[in-house]
Amino acid sequence: MVELGELRGRPAKREALGVVAPFDLELDRELWRWLPRDVDLLMTRTPAVGTAVTVDFARELTRGAAVPEGVRSVTAGRARVVAYACTSASFVGGRAGDAAIRAAMLAAGADGAITASGAIVEALRALGAARVAVATPYLPELSALLDVYLREHGIEPVVNAALGLDREIWNVPYARTAELIRQADRPDAQAIVVSCTNLPTYALIAPLERELGKPIVTANQATMWAALARMGRRANGPGQALVDPPGYSARS
Repeated sequence: MVELGELRGRPAKREALGVVAPFDLELDRELWRWLPRDVDLLMTRTPAVGTAVTVDFARELTRGAAVPEGVRSVTAGRARVVAYACTSASFVGGRAGDAAIRAAMLAAGADGAITASGAIVEALRALGAARVAVATPYLPELSALLDVYLREHGIEPVVNAALGLDREIWNVPYARTAELIRQADRPDAQAIVVSCTNLPTYALIAPLERELGKPIVTANQATMWAALARMGRRANGPGQALVDPPGYSARS
């Protein structure tokens, strides 16, 4: 037991990553799993706008001052790099809409800014994947807009598999998500993209990459990887192709 008299000076200096998330995000704990031990997560949420995850819902999430105010709240402390952790809201407006979100984040005080959708694109480029299978929990009309966004970045979706859900995505069992990923996979897909920051995926990535023999890029994984890279740090994720390349061994 440490006596109070033995404690001198200040606590060890720690870095901080800022995250602005939609009001309904339920996976804070999953985001922490990619963090190095000496990096804190400073998180805030934007105001509630509805319940059903639809195209209109995704558009509404970033209207007004919600995202800039969120950025200001996390950069008031130690966070200099900020991630916007919503995939649908950052792809629903296409490449231009995503760029506008990042511009607003920088204008609000972030030194570095990334969105979940932008992070997926960066991850695919890092992996050299230009043809991908897409797996999402969304309604088909929302899921289709992710294909549009990826094509704007020169990435070709060869298939889009959607669960058709509009709420409580965080409750999807791992087994159902794993089956969705398997169904989405195609021989000509160089990687599999799994969208939605509210869909639990951490525990699935490494084992399914070994099974399917190709990288799997998920929204939360890519967001944390890209944001930490802007801090000069490396994300955790043993055996995951994106964040732990030496531990990745593709099936022959």
